[in-house]
Amino acid sequence: MSRLSQQEEKELLDFIKNWLKAHGYTQKDLANELNIKSSRTSEITKKIKELYQKGGVFNIVKNLIKIEQNWLKNIQTNSQKGNETHPYNQLDIDSLVNQIKIDSYK
Repeated sequence: MSRLSQQEEKELLDFIKNWLKAHGYTQKDLANELNIKSSRTSEITKKIKELYQKGGVFNIVKNLIKIEQNWLKNIQTNSQKGNETHPYNQLDIDSLVNQIKIDSYK
């Protein structure tokens, strides 16, 4: 596979930075998803070039889509966890206080 030109590389990195910003993620988050130790731009570029060597722009896009799907799945999982009732939510505390008042009047 041919190499990315400097212009293509720059445009791709600009796209990735904007993509991260739009989703509220950082280069560190991307580095974790790409299984690289450093979140430095040079290391991310190196990994992107490696992905390009293995399958061109299609391979890069395929990997970015997988990453985005993981992030969306995590958001959905976290929002579902947030909807679960906790044993000490406000309604339970109010019920407990009311029961204490009732019991103390007896």
